[in-house]
Amino acid sequence: MHLARRLPAISKNCNVRLIKTTPAVGTSAAEEQIVIPKRIQRSPTAILEALSATVGRDPTAPHYKFHDDPYLIPTSNVSKRTFAMAQEAGRKAAKWIKEEHRKLFMHQEAQPPIEAFAPKLVFTEDSEVTQQTLEQLIKQSQIQDAVFVYNLMKTKGVEITSEAKQSLLELLSFYNHEEPMPEEYYEERWFKENTQGQQRQTKTWKDGDLAEQVFNEIEPKTTEAYAAIIRGMAKYYQADRAYALFQEALEKQHYLDTATYNSIINNVNFLKETPDQKWELCKDLLQQMKQQQLKPNLGTLNALLECISTFGNYKMGRTCALQVLSEFKKLGVELSLGSYYYVLIIFCRERGPVSHVIVDILNEIQGKEFKIQHPKDTYFFATAMDVCRNHLHDRSLAKKVDKLLHVGNNYDLIGDTYKESIYYRHYFALLCQTSTIEEFLETYDKLVPNVYIPEPGIMEEVLKMVELNAAYELIPRLWSDMVIFDHINRESLLLRTLKIMLNNKPDVSQKSQQQLPEQFAKVALDIYNKVVESEGRAKKLSFTGQMIGDILTILVRGGNWEKAVEVFNNIDKSQHRIPGTPSDTCLMEYVEAAILNKSPSQALQCLQYAVENHMDGLSLAERIHKGFTLNEVHIAKMKSLVGDSFLKQ
Repeated sequence: MHLARRLPAISKNCNVRLIKTTPAVGTSAAEEQIVIPKRIQRSPTAILEALSATVGRDPTAPHYKFHDDPYLIPTSNVSKRTFAMAQEAGRKAAKWIKEEHRKLFMHQEAQPPIEAFAPKLVFTEDSEVTQQTLEQLIKQSQIQDAVFVYNLMKTKGVEITSEAKQSLLELLSFYNHEEPMPEEYYEERWFKENTQGQQRQTKTWKDGDLAEQVFNEIEPKTTEAYAAIIRGMAKYYQADRAYALFQEALEKQHYLDTATYNSIINNVNFLKETPDQKWELCKDLLQQMKQQQLKPNLGTLNALLECISTFGNYKMGRTCALQVLSEFKKLGVELSLGSYYYVLIIFCRERGPVSHVIVDILNEIQGKEFKIQHPKDTYFFATAMDVCRNHLHDRSLAKKVDKLLHVGNNYDLIGDTYKESIYYRHYFALLCQTSTIEEFLETYDKLVPNVYIPEPGIMEEVLKMVELNAAYELIPRLWSDMVIFDHINRESLLLRTLKIMLNNKPDVSQKSQQQLPEQFAKVALDIYNKVVESEGRAKKLSFTGQMIGDILTILVRGGNWEKAVEVFNNIDKSQHRIPGTPSDTCLMEYVEAAILNKSPSQALQCLQYAVENHMDGLSLAERIHKGFTLNEVHIAKMKSLVGDSFLKQ
């Protein structure tokens, strides 16, 4: 508490000044006058923000929403979501207990009382309700209770003022008669918005519900009533009825505001089909705004750009976008990141010509700090990085985008964890294709795993980069990461890891690589065990002849003869279930290891496997004959398998 009292006092804007006045004639000491400055309005988190600014962002630490405990820090994208949602599930459980056992929480110890901690009131048919009750419920956005109280007041004949009806209409129109999700459930809200965002925009407005009934009860109809119902219908894509009410309001000489016009422009895509028709309607709406002396704002700009982004005609879309940007620049409307997002999707299309508009955008906004002004502002960074990777394939531009992201509080505009993962997915893929292994590892060490956990596709790009740069000493570390990130059920990753270890035989004469064969053998054995353990699971991994042959070769090279024998016994035992066979080189290396470990029975077993699978058994027989001192039983068995031609060599 002492720190909380002292911090505002030591702020440079809140200094208490001591002014010494000139001593009067005959006095011996100066009088001190305390001047208290005017109070500066601060947010509830101002002190925390000031303390946080002294520390900065630490990418090596887990996000603050996770417990700083090794067992509770998520190490995969799935666990990130699970852990975050589990915390909110705990909040929901606590809230349910509070509501279910409300009698235990009726006491109010805090002064003044905290409304959020008090149980919600339960309304029944016998409840005494007044206008004030309804207004309080509307203010708290308790839709279900507000609807119940409204109907109860009508049943009991309690008078409801036009102002209360207007407030209720605005509430119902904004939330579409659905209870809003509490603010504290931000994780669930993010995931819900992602799910809804991936779905196609469809009409969700509830026709004939209480919002329309309240609108019909308001007499005479006011401009505010028309604006509320039109915006609600437009928000939930009841475009035709919203536009009909919009025209009705204009015919009755109701001068609607800019926000209502913006909502109609947002629905132009549902009202018209062809780009020409859409553009003509947009121009008509802008002309009407001019006649009513309404000044367009950022919402108008973004609504127009969103409409233009749906034009199939690239040239027309580009021309219209440039006209809109030019006009709004004259009006002095500042573009938000959402505006630049629309510019990117208009100019940088997958099947369109290459556009370098992002260069101009970055030159315009580089070094600036942005604040959220539009819902699409959080789409800019992920889209910009997508353009850098897939449209231009330019690493220098990607570096500029990343630099802009870390200016001030711009990182808050990256969006939720889903958009953050998309951003870094594009960034990592581009770095894998364009940077050196040293530069990439610097970024990898900084961001993985607390900021970003690479998806299986990105891990495969990383493995390709390692293979291309012959940096096979990184394989043990990358395999450890893949196990932590739960990528071990991806067969493509397992095969590529084995391929790199197989094709890059460490030079044991170099001190830095002396431990690699043994480390590679541990990785190969781990892969073998993971495949065996997956047999009883839904996502089952299965051996192929090439995969298990690569594992066998790496184990042999790593000197793990006992496990190599175990793997080969599995090959021999399950050869009818394993498609394909190990390579001839693999079997020869196994025979060489058998000779080194003085195990003729294993060598003969390998020879028998080769003959049964129509492979080159003669070369193996010759090597076995030269490498061992065989008895008559062994020679007889070899003759039965490949004949006696190996004796003539």
